[in-house]
Amino acid sequence: MTVDLAWPIRGLAAGLIIAAPVGPVNLLCIRRTIEKGWRSGIVSGLGAALADTVYGAIAVFGISLVIQFLINEEFWIRSIGGIFLMGIGVVYYRKPLRSLKAGEDGSSANSEFVSAFLLNATNPTTVLSFLAVLATLGIGRQSSRWQTVILVAGIFCGSIIWWTILACTASRLRGRIDDRTLGWMNHLAGMAIGCFGLANVLLSRGTRH
Repeated sequence: MTVDLAWPIRGLAAGLIIAAPVGPVNLLCIRRTIEKGWRSGIVSGLGAALADTVYGAIAVFGISLVIQFLINEEFWIRSIGGIFLMGIGVVYYRKPLRSLKAGEDGSSANSEFVSAFLLNATNPTTVLSFLAVLATLGIGRQSSRWQTVILVAGIFCGSIIWWTILACTASRLRGRIDDRTLGWMNHLAGMAIGCFGLANVLLSRGTRH
């Protein structure tokens, strides 16, 4: 069975395009990498990549019932997701500063993975962005099941490539940042995540039926 290289390449492109724009999970990954080390950033990226892959699979497999539900309930998805993001922003803004000299802490990798997954999964625009990107890349529903599986695998690989690049880049900058700068970064990250949430709550008003 021959494999059309266009499918994994399109999957990689979709994963990169969705993951790369600055958003709450990008800020979370950078913050954790600088504060705790590159492993924390990679684990967080894996959680975010899994959420990207789940939404990508929903869009690629054309699960119309799920897609229609997400579109119809966009108001509640944006509202609840936005409130969740604002809560996360407040938590990170008020979180006590941890010295960089302490190195990686003993926090559970599972908790970092799950929190990144939930943060990305509750990002109200993720699945709608996937629908738009896949349509732009010319990915229709005429593909075989095997091609679709390859495409979804490409989405995961593209997403994890981005999170790995981001974590490694943030890790290289870690030695140039002191505790005071980290404190300002924590405040800025908290405010930015909160603003993402507020924007989604405001946008939800325009989607109410």
